[in-house]
Amino acid sequence: KDGESAAAGEPSRGSAPSSGVVVQVREKKGPLRAAIPYMPFPVAVICLFLNTFVPGLGTFVSAFTVLCGARTDLPDRHMCCVFWLNIAAALIQILTAIVMVGWIMSIFWGMDMVILASKYSALNPLTSPL
Repeated sequence: KDGESAAAGEPSRGSAPSSGVVVQVREKKGPLRAAIPYMPFPVAVICLFLNTFVPGLGTFVSAFTVLCGARTDLPDRHMCCVFWLNIAAALIQILTAIVMVGWIMSIFWGMDMVILASKYSALNPLTSPL
């Protein structure tokens, strides 16, 4: 009889019933990671390309998009502070590229830019005036 109830999908005495609790996981970002700007997709791809071949160059270029009004995950910080955080990330990538850490970090940074750009473009599709 125990085999029949288990096969029929009935919960046994030892298992807890489903309570319907929803768990939400939110990624905690550090200040450097949160300073990556949400850019248009083509600009993010160019920054990834630059970061792949010259570590830190794409991150340096992305810092200037913050001055042009690109949104970041640091809304409570001033635009100049976020700009300098991106410049600091670019310098870290350039200085540690000698030991390959900066080059790898630079590529991952560029991939994060493309991921953020694709999420941003999916949330805010461009409307054509034509």
